Amino acid sequence: MQSSEWAKRKNKNQRGYFSRYELNQILNVYARFVSMGAWRDYALDHLEGRAVFSIYRSAVETPIFTIEKQQIKGQYLYHLRDRRKTLKTAGRIEAILHPLKTMPQLVHG
Repeated sequence: MQSSEWAKRKNKNQRGYFSRYELNQILNVYARFVSMGAWRDYALDHLEGRAVFSIYRSAVETPIFTIEKQQIKGQYLYHLRDRRKTLKTAGRIEAILHPLKTMPQLVHG
């Protein structure tokens, strides 16, 4: 196999990942909601061409939110999804996390 063929195959099969900065930003928001009792668990998946951070209310449910980083033609796109639809798509992680930061919060009485 020629080196150019190997490089193409390697790039094609490359798994997605969150950088340390991105993961830190996500975990800061996640920790705030865990401390309020709204979220209880998460999963981190590294798939072909994308990485997914799933947020759960409990470990036995489907995720209430997913944050996905996807590489398309050398550019990264981030998606925030709930159980039914895509809530936001942007080119920066901060833009994706903003709706989560400004969500209405439960008031315990």
